[in-house]
Amino acid sequence: MGQKTAMNTAWKRIHDSFARQTFMQTLGAEIVALEAGRCTLRAPLAAHLRQQQGAGHGGVTFSLGDVAAGYAALTTLPESAEVMTAEIKINMLRPALGEALEATGTVLRAGRRLIVVRADVYALHGDQRVLIAALQGTMVPVDL
Repeated sequence: MGQKTAMNTAWKRIHDSFARQTFMQTLGAEIVALEAGRCTLRAPLAAHLRQQQGAGHGGVTFSLGDVAAGYAALTTLPESAEVMTAEIKINMLRPALGEALEATGTVLRAGRRLIVVRADVYALHGDQRVLIAALQGTMVPVDL
């Protein structure tokens, strides 16, 4: 199977999996870019996703980063596997102020038992894109 065909298969599998994530639906998140070892998600920063001071809630920031990193990891695995987060750390750098959040997950190293990932989360406001959080963690392949 060629690399393009393999990525098309992974793309469909990941989009089907993402469609089953009801929490991502609650956030209004969508996949905006997907390639081998990389996934970008975007969600509007709706009123119901804010904390008491008006910024986007940290839980939204964390969830988008975690899921983007997880799907980036999944692009490195065969169809018979899924991933779960074993651990992930977040550094909140700035308040989530803007119209939307965008998280890009990247695979740093894909091993047989562990996949080390990172994700950067940005607040989008007009044409501004501000880094608000950085995550790094470990995904574990699991059989379906």
